[in-house]
Amino acid sequence: MRTVAIVGRPNVGKSALFNRLAGKKISIVHDMPGVTRDRIVAVCNQGKSPFQLVDTGGIGAGVDVEFSSQVAAEVDIALEASDLILFVVDAQAGLTPVDAEIARRLRRVSKPLLLVVNKMDHPNHQGLSGEFSQLGFSPLFPVSAEHGIGFDQLLDRVGSLLPAPDRAEEEARLAKPLKIALVGRPNVGKSSLTNAILQDDRTLVSPISGTTRDAIDIPYKRGAQDYVLIDTAGIRPKTKRSDSVEIFSVMRSESSVKRADLCCLVLDASQGVSSQDKRIAGMIRDEGKPCVVVLNKVDLIAEKTGNKEDLREVIQGIRDDLSFLPYAPLVLLSAKTGEDLDRLFKRIENVREASRRRIGTGILNRLLTTAMTNHPPALKSGRRFKILYSTQPEPRGSSPIPLPEVVLFCNDKSLLDDTYKRFLESRIRQVEPWEGLPMDLHLRQREARGTARAKGGSKSGGKRGPTRAAGSSAVMRRVKGVPRRIQTPVTED
Repeated sequence: MRTVAIVGRPNVGKSALFNRLAGKKISIVHDMPGVTRDRIVAVCNQGKSPFQLVDTGGIGAGVDVEFSSQVAAEVDIALEASDLILFVVDAQAGLTPVDAEIARRLRRVSKPLLLVVNKMDHPNHQGLSGEFSQLGFSPLFPVSAEHGIGFDQLLDRVGSLLPAPDRAEEEARLAKPLKIALVGRPNVGKSSLTNAILQDDRTLVSPISGTTRDAIDIPYKRGAQDYVLIDTAGIRPKTKRSDSVEIFSVMRSESSVKRADLCCLVLDASQGVSSQDKRIAGMIRDEGKPCVVVLNKVDLIAEKTGNKEDLREVIQGIRDDLSFLPYAPLVLLSAKTGEDLDRLFKRIENVREASRRRIGTGILNRLLTTAMTNHPPALKSGRRFKILYSTQPEPRGSSPIPLPEVVLFCNDKSLLDDTYKRFLESRIRQVEPWEGLPMDLHLRQREARGTARAKGGSKSGGKRGPTRAAGSSAVMRRVKGVPRRIQTPVTED
């Protein structure tokens, strides 16, 4: 896809411009210089035809000394891969020596370039753009990323300078890729894993916790399958979040879990499962997301012990600690050595394949009847939970990994407690495990007595009593949504 790179010194509003063109808040916007460190990619669907945007870290000014060389390298890569460059400056701060140095550097790049004068937020600011003509780029494009001013003219010029879109490429873009979020606490190797998958230093890697700040969407093709890898910021407990930028980063990571099609929970094999790992796993479970548990840094265990029994103990301990995610498969790998990455994507495709499997209605009803006969639910206020009929409907929505839904038509859903619900789920999974997929047990309760009379009654004045079968004390009850032919007598509670 045609690519536009956004460059400039820190804090001129590159990320705000990126978000405005992308049409959603992807890059973090903050008045602290140097917040953006990675290349962040999104598609701009504004203008005549879509193009890919790349937001880069700020160049120069000496911020974030630990990462300055890596940020500069990221910018160089973005410039090399782009078809057009947006050079962003700050109208309110005026022309600075750093702007002049960046302009000198960009003149050596043989790519079309547009000078975008940002922060023209008020009509009184119109005269502020004149001094930037000294940089030698014409025409200037005064805009306000905060208020959306000046973007029609900018998009028209961008569209005129970009090469014509490739039709085959556009058709491939419309095929929905699988969005995979790599989540976990800081420093477990999420960015290293992303780089190992891409075989490219696409995201910054450092032993310093919190290196990744944005949730970075990275298109990736493996074989014939398209993916979007979402490398997220490490999620630390609320009491340990150091500043507002980290708070925004964690919020972005949490929102990435919600929009992902599948989550890879990345754990450090050498440290086991921490309480924060459990919280993140709980968040994935509560959002009802397909999940694969990635046990990273297994090479460290091998270096320490060289004993396979120790590794088995670690694996069993992790399974015990994550017992509330019993459906999530465990993948052992090393992002450092690149071992077993194929196994990870095989597991992901297994989860996708499992989402297409269904249990026949007859099999499901016989299974649940046997389970409830052998292990009936406990009485609650003198009544017992009963399943009248069960089925697995066709998947709803357009998700590439739809969750399996089992609908239970029952007498009273308040009689089903969590323990027995887990028991029923475990019995269903014995027939169809649905690897990596949470199950939605959806309860539909029959109408309460008197509802039908209240809605209209009978021809004889609405005093018709229950109809009893000859020679039987059973009551035939009509359950909404259940075909009449499978209605069965239900004894009084």
